[in-house]
Amino acid sequence: MKSKSPESEQYISASNRITGAIVLVIGALGLVDVVLEWRTATGVLVGSVVGIFMVLAYAGLMRPSVTLSPEHLLLRNHLRDHLIPWSKVTGVDVTDILRVHTADDRFRAPGVQLVMRDLRKQRVGGRKLAADSSISKADFVVNRIENQMEQYGDKSTGEVVSEWARPELTLLGVLAAIAIVAAVLR
Repeated sequence: MKSKSPESEQYISASNRITGAIVLVIGALGLVDVVLEWRTATGVLVGSVVGIFMVLAYAGLMRPSVTLSPEHLLLRNHLRDHLIPWSKVTGVDVTDILRVHTADDRFRAPGVQLVMRDLRKQRVGGRKLAADSSISKADFVVNRIENQMEQYGDKSTGEVVSEWARPELTLLGVLAAIAIVAAVLR
């Protein structure tokens, strides 16, 4: 489902990516410690549980994104991907996260989200929002999607395709199976 177009644009939550990277580094250090110190069934159990948490951190914090290409709009959610041709997109807006509307459905995209602090500032009307606030970034993405809708809406064809995140789910299943076998053998 990856777009090979050189004109693709990808939008992600920078704070989630940074937090996810920190969590994965800490998890990797924990795995190294488990591998070096615990060479028992309990060590395998602990290592697989740490691995499960690392996959969940990746899926929850680093995976969500919104990718625009001339052919389609790709929404990567935590465990699902939605490939939407531009001809099917009827609208886009932002509540707490980006929402893309089609004639039949509405897709939520946590790759672009608003920070509650910015929402409170906007609601209260006190200090002016910074140019790099989550609201200005989300508005920029909404404008880009609307621009792409107008530019490529007539040129794209196809149906909306939704798929599960197979690599992440497979890795979760394998790690869970290893944890269960290690727990039984302990």
